[in-house]
Amino acid sequence: MRFQSKVIVVTGASRGIGQAICVAFGKELATVVGVARSDLADTRAKVTAAGGKFVGFNADLSQGTQSEARNLVAQILAQTQKIDGLINNAGIIRRAPAVDFSEADWNEVLRVNLSSPFFLSQAVAKWWLDAGRDKSTTEGRLKIVNIASLLSFQGGITVPAYAASKHGIAGVTKALANEWAKLRINVNAIAPGYIATENTKALREDPVRNKAIQDRIPEGRWGAPEDIAGGCAFLASSDADYLNGCILNIDGGWLAR
Repeated sequence: MRFQSKVIVVTGASRGIGQAICVAFGKELATVVGVARSDLADTRAKVTAAGGKFVGFNADLSQGTQSEARNLVAQILAQTQKIDGLINNAGIIRRAPAVDFSEADWNEVLRVNLSSPFFLSQAVAKWWLDAGRDKSTTEGRLKIVNIASLLSFQGGITVPAYAASKHGIAGVTKALANEWAKLRINVNAIAPGYIATENTKALREDPVRNKAIQDRIPEGRWGAPEDIAGGCAFLASSDADYLNGCILNIDGGWLAR
């Protein structure tokens, strides 16, 4: 039970990968703080059934501002008194040819997928440095895990803002690791492959794209949200104390092709 007595914050917690991450930590008896715009009742039920404790926060991260992040972190700390891990999972995707991509869609994707994770990480790290860590010992670490993407390495098709944001989150992960590793903060990321979630519904329902994707994946199938959750638990655990600035691909072998 690696996370017994630990507080783990997960954004985008109401469904898909975020919900699976919450349940994985719940199975190891964490107190899971789920953050989402939509209803969290289903996630709460699954986490508690798995043995964990659940605290829900309905919050809209679409503005991607520093004040928004600071306020949310302050609210969480007022209820939990500490944060041991932050999983920046919330994300959106907008699809359109690059020549037609709207300014509104571009800005929204960058705010949710890149600005919000950075400012949440900043707010949690500031609390850790000011009050969270025990300065009398070298024990104890804060773990931050960002959800990147295969499009942290590739360009994709008709998703220019998503590709830009996920390239950005890979860069931010490395930049924060460079600054914070010596302060007992581990910052890493997971790059999921093609996972069966709401974000990929359009691809799975397109028979031509669906077949092309599955034919390229050595595993021969779409991933499940649970395939990503185990990697998050590893990166947030003491087993990954010497891992910093890593982008861990969980993609069924896609990038190996």
